[in-house]
Amino acid sequence: MHGVKGFAVLGAGIGLILALSAFQLPTAIAGSSPGLWEISGSPGTKTPLRECLSDVMKLAQFEHRRKNCTRNIISNGANTAVIHYSCGSGDFGESRLTMITPRSMRIETQGISEQLPFNYVLQARRVGECASASAH
Repeated sequence: MHGVKGFAVLGAGIGLILALSAFQLPTAIAGSSPGLWEISGSPGTKTPLRECLSDVMKLAQFEHRRKNCTRNIISNGANTAVIHYSCGSGDFGESRLTMITPRSMRIETQGISEQLPFNYVLQARRVGECASASAH
């Protein structure tokens, strides 16, 4: 009986480690922080967008930033990370985030959104704290 309990505890511990690793930021963006981000290069816009982000990883799924998506870190380097994500309903994407400074990054993103392909490059920079308590 003692062996079964030990095995169950070991299994629970491994599950906890896997769950916690899913929430870690890639090394490349670990130094960046939530707040007000200005994003240039978004399709259909002439001026930069400002987004209040409570989760910097939302930049990796910018096309689907309003959706709940599952993310997988494909590559995790010192300055660059590649993240693949899936949002259900056939929507998915892959983004390469390159940190320029802890407050500035380049995002190359492509995938499928609403059954149509997308492929574009964004520049994002943190410009300050959020003005209100409502962050995305």
